Amino acid sequence: MAKVRHSRFDCSPGCAVEAAVGLIEGKWKSVILFHLLAGTLRFNEIRRHVQNVTPRTLTNQLRELEEDGLITRKVYAQVPPKVEYSLSPLGRSMEPVLLALKTWGDANIGLYGKPLAAEGAPLSPPAS
Repeated sequence: MAKVRHSRFDCSPGCAVEAAVGLIEGKWKSVILFHLLAGTLRFNEIRRHVQNVTPRTLTNQLRELEEDGLITRKVYAQVPPKVEYSLSPLGRSMEPVLLALKTWGDANIGLYGKPLAAEGAPLSPPAS
């Protein structure tokens, strides 16, 4: 059974952020969207770009992205079946967000999986 998504958008502080993150939550959705920035891809092409995703998970993530209007799915009536995925206009509007995430990730990739402070020491916010 599918989970209930986007259940609360009541304009409380952060609801716009909650709505935006709700559309791309999931381990692979933002990665899929990022790769679709380059253009239309078929299922196995996406799978090659996102190597650690299982076919079932990729299928589910693609279905949710399509349901939310972020990607379009084009099926060609031929044998063998041919299906292509591309960004919808709504998905394309996320390009600045995805590029900002990539820029931030590139700048901070060295921190991935590493502790930020000595054990027991409080983490301090970055200096501005």
